[in-house]
Amino acid sequence: MDDYPLLNLFWTMLWFFLWIMWLFLLFKIITDIFRDHELNGWAKAGWLILCIVLPYLGVLIYVIARGKGMSQRDMKQAKENEAAFQSYIRKAAATGGDGKGGSADELARLADLKEKGAITDEEFEKAKAKVLS
Repeated sequence: MDDYPLLNLFWTMLWFFLWIMWLFLLFKIITDIFRDHELNGWAKAGWLILCIVLPYLGVLIYVIARGKGMSQRDMKQAKENEAAFQSYIRKAAATGGDGKGGSADELARLADLKEKGAITDEEFEKAKAKVLS
């Protein structure tokens, strides 16, 4: 351990960390190239060749030229994912999660019938127990 001082260890870790960060950025850019529907096939191939043949320069040019679009595509993807998730939640809540029908809707209908006096408290409790089982 005497032939590798602590400062050299620090610099090695720093360069390793920066290299890993650069790899993440490179993969993010390659993912963005394929996700962008506005680019045609030749433009995608050109960006890929630039990023593979001249990786540091290609990544730098891509971030400068298309960095704003990257963030917009990320936000659009996040919004689409959130909308799909919310739609799934609404659908699962409406069907009760088991596909048999809306237990929440059924309970609301029973409560409405009870308030109107169409069913008694005893009938309401029996129907509620049946819906919840």
